[in-house]
Formats: sequence, structure tokens, C-alpha cells
Amino acid sequence: MQNVCTISLPNPIASVKIMAGVVAGADSPQAQLMEQTNAQKDLYDSLCGKLQGIIAKLDEYCNDVFAGHKEEIARLSVEIARKVLMQKIAERDYKLESIIKEAIENAPARNNLTIRLNPEDLALFQEAQKTGTADIFDGARFVADSNIGHAECMVESPKGIIKSLINGHLEEISKALKIAV
Repeated sequence: MQNVCTISLPNPIASVKIMAGVVAGADSPQAQLMEQTNAQKDLYDSLCGKLQGIIAKLDEYCNDVFAGHKEEIARLSVEIARKVLMQKIAERDYKLESIIKEAIENAPARNNLTIRLNPEDLALFQEAQKTGTADIFDGARFVADSNIGHAECMVESPKGIIKSLINGHLEEISKALKIAV
């Protein structure tokens, strides 16, 4: 009968480590097990390296795709805004007084102003001003200009011109989106 050796441990075994440098013959089961373990470790390391490379390439591809579509996203966003604005303008659903006030606020001077409006908008604006309690545009001269579109205006002052044009606003939005996206 073979001698059986029993070991009693006070705690359960938490981990096992195969020791390198076990003294055994090349044909021993320990040496073969060590060789197989090292081969599996090398294979695992190789696969991890390849997986890291795939992940890096996928990240690069995603960044390239997003960057390539950045301008397209900005362009489509502006086109959607343009369509919505054009429909609002066609329905005359805009506040001309607010448009004029904003242009005046951006003007380099606020005296001796000439405000150019689309002829139809000017007629509507003048009609609205008759029913208003006070003319907040005292001293400004309003001029009909068929080169100005609906919902747009141009404010001329002695120090410069402010154009409140829809295409100009959409171009500014487009530039901001291209930077932000």
C-alpha cells in the first residue's frame, strides 16, 4: 500500500499558483503542465494584444465617422431651421417689432436711424404702431425696400449698418454648430 499524506489547513484555499522552476524532469507531468500553462498564457497575451488593437481601430473609426458627419449634421440642422422659418414667414407668424428692436440694439449709434423694411412689412408695422400707446421708435425713419425680405430689416446709422437678415442669422448658427458639434 502507498503512503498517503494528509494536510489540514485552518482556512480554505483562496488561490493556487503554479510555481516556476519546479524541479522535475522534462517528461514529468509537472513539466508538461507548466509547458501547457505557459503556452496558454502566451496565447492569452497575444489575443489580448490583438483585442487592444481592434478596440483602438474601432475608436479611431468612430471618431472619424463622427467628425465626417459633423458638418452634415450642422448643415441638416440649419436646413430644418430654414424650413421652419420659411413656413412661419409665409404664415406671417413673426414679431416685426422685436426684429427691429434687436437690430437697433446692435446698431453702433441710436440716433438718425433709417430702418429699411419689406414694403408689406412696413405697412403692417405702421398699422400696428397706430394702435400702440407710444411710439418707441421716435426719431427713426422707416423706408420701404423691396430688396429686404419679410421678417428682415436693415438699420442704417451714421456710424454703420446693421442687417438683420435670415440667411445671415442661419449662417451664424451654422458656424456655431460646426464649432460646437
